[in-house]
Amino acid sequence: MASQNDQNFAEAAMLIRKPTSEVFNSFIDPEITKNFWFTKGSGKLEQGKDITWTWEMYNISVPVHVKLVVPNEKIVIEWQTPVTTVEFYFKTLSSGDTYVTIRHFGFDKTGDELLATIKDSVGGFTTVLDGLKAYLEYGVNLNLILDKYPEEVIHHGN
Repeated sequence: MASQNDQNFAEAAMLIRKPTSEVFNSFIDPEITKNFWFTKGSGKLEQGKDITWTWEMYNISVPVHVKLVVPNEKIVIEWQTPVTTVEFYFKTLSSGDTYVTIRHFGFDKTGDELLATIKDSVGGFTTVLDGLKAYLEYGVNLNLILDKYPEEVIHHGN
C-alpha cells in the first residue's frame, strides 16, 4: 500500500460500521476529527493545503501538508519534524461498512530507535481508530488521546 518502497512502516487498521463517505469526512473535517483525535484543526484537509493540528491538553501543534486527497479512497499527508508520510486508505466493504488502514513511514531512525518509533506510531494510530469507531458507531467521545498520557504519568513516570 505504501507509495514509497519503504519496509519500515507502522500500520493500524479497523472496521468502522459506517458508510465510507462518513468515515472519510471524519478525517477531512476538523470539527469531526476533534472528537476522536486532535482538539483543533486550522482547516479541512484539501490537496496542496498546509494546516495545523493542535492537541491543546498537551500544548502541541503539528504542521500538516496535504499531499493527496482522493474522495472516499485515500488521504496522504506529510507531518512532523523530520517529515514523515501518513497514508489513510478507505475500503468500502460489501456490507456498506468501511475498513480504514493507516500507514506511517519515512522514518529517519534505525535499530532500536526505529522499533520504538514504529511501536509508538502503531499505538497512536490504533488509539485514533478506536476513538473514531466509538465516536461514529456509538456517538461517544472516549477521550482516548487525553487519557493515553495523563499528566501524572507524563511528569512523574510510570
